[in-house]
Amino acid sequence: MTTQPTLATPGLDRHMAEVDAERQRQIARFGDQHHPDGTGSATDRKLADEARRHCDHTTRTGQLTWNDILSEEVCEALAESDPGLLRTELVQVAAVALAWISDLDSRTAAETETDGAR
Repeated sequence: MTTQPTLATPGLDRHMAEVDAERQRQIARFGDQHHPDGTGSATDRKLADEARRHCDHTTRTGQLTWNDILSEEVCEALAESDPGLLRTELVQVAAVALAWISDLDSRTAAETETDGAR
């Protein structure tokens, strides 16, 4: 018997359920897909370097956005040709996307609470 891990990040169970529902829609529409990675080109490595520099700059200037963070992580994943390192980068992409979703949800909840108090 296998047990499911307990997810410690607040709200993650709900977010993962949404991700799972989207995966189920994808599987229903396209089936179980298998494609080459297509990552690790010189162009992708250059874009990853540029994305890192941009993210560092926006961090230093206090203008960092979720767009900057996710773009950097996606570019780093696309630049990676080693399957193990690519997997690590894709986990980072997923974690940033979930963090962004959580932030959006917290803003929506705060706006709802504020609107309800009027």
